[in-house]
Amino acid sequence: MGFNDGQARAALRAVFDAAVAAADPRKMLAAHLPDKPRGRCIVVGAGKSAAVMAAALEAAWPDVPLTGVVVTRYGHAVPTSRIKVIEASHPVPDANSERAARHILQAVRGLGPDDLVIALISGGGSALMALPALGLTFADKQALNRALLACGATISEMNCLRKHLSAIKGGRLAAAAAPARVVTLAISDVPGDDPAVIASGPTVPDPTTFADARALLARYDIHPSPAVAARLAQDADETPKPGDLPHAEFHLIATPAMALAACAEKARTLGLAPLILGDALEGESREMGTVMAGIARSIATHGAPLPAPALLLSGGETTVTIGTGPAGKGGRNTEFLLGLAIALAGRPNIWATAGDTDGIDGSDDAAGAIVTPDTIARARAAGLDPRALLAAHDSYTLFDTIGDLIRTGPTLTNVNDIRAILVA
Repeated sequence: MGFNDGQARAALRAVFDAAVAAADPRKMLAAHLPDKPRGRCIVVGAGKSAAVMAAALEAAWPDVPLTGVVVTRYGHAVPTSRIKVIEASHPVPDANSERAARHILQAVRGLGPDDLVIALISGGGSALMALPALGLTFADKQALNRALLACGATISEMNCLRKHLSAIKGGRLAAAAAPARVVTLAISDVPGDDPAVIASGPTVPDPTTFADARALLARYDIHPSPAVAARLAQDADETPKPGDLPHAEFHLIATPAMALAACAEKARTLGLAPLILGDALEGESREMGTVMAGIARSIATHGAPLPAPALLLSGGETTVTIGTGPAGKGGRNTEFLLGLAIALAGRPNIWATAGDTDGIDGSDDAAGAIVTPDTIARARAAGLDPRALLAAHDSYTLFDTIGDLIRTGPTLTNVNDIRAILVA
């Protein structure tokens, strides 16, 4: 079947919306709840989905006397009646991040073996629940977070450092709750769905070490504050390691793979043959755009790796390395798309979208954007230089100017980025 511009845009938006719907905790959480406890039930949590997960738990267990506190990003709170919700800053923590972490730790102390802790964990939890280890200040951690965001470190690398500078991450929250049973219900936003990486694994053992953290600083040539350097220079006060938390269990209720499967199903209903390239793709955003453009051109020219009409799907988290020069506005998804559009060079019958399922690409107000066969031509007609904007990490400006940003507002879930390329 043929696709005109309006049909292609509508199809891509429907596919993206299917990914978000597949990760909605209001639909997913109740099926994963444990048996109701004999003792108390304490609910804690952190992440962009924490508040809506708490509301879903309250709806599922109206007869259980729930208490506790969760922290979510500003603008992501929803009404709850029994579980307190705190809002804090993301991606760089603020004072509310520390206040929330202290409340959460206090909520799980002094429990017994008949008590149950339900931890609601989702993407963004690392920044939203930030409590410096003894001897560190909040400013120390904020400065390191900014350096990590700018250097191109992966989410796994960032979390390794965060765990070893934290009083709550890397399994320390679960350790504080012992001997109570700890059941974590999580929405994954990380490549590979590693429980130790999602929100820096506050309730699961940590396989990384202080030596790993020091190696990362050296690799990215990051020079932290003296207090951080001193903390990382010693190997005492290690995080709980595999086998140390027998009272804790972990369950995934939504993942990038589940979201991509929903995208593929939606594609089939639209007459498109889907191909999922992977749910954990990583790398530099603009370079990923060039690679994906090559695959799309192969479909259009040779019908390989599958014939058109087709939809290439992928998930994961690319990175944008800012370097030392000035940077404009944009996130990894719009940078991916601008790299893709430049590489496609106006190739007909290829459209694409990429967006963060939480509704926020980086720190701006868009989830992502749409690329069309005439994206570059329209940008130039508006007086923009696409290559210069890509070099300046100013992809947001290009897509905003030509009216092709996707703005969803907070979706209240987060299974990372979804990329879809339609070849008609």
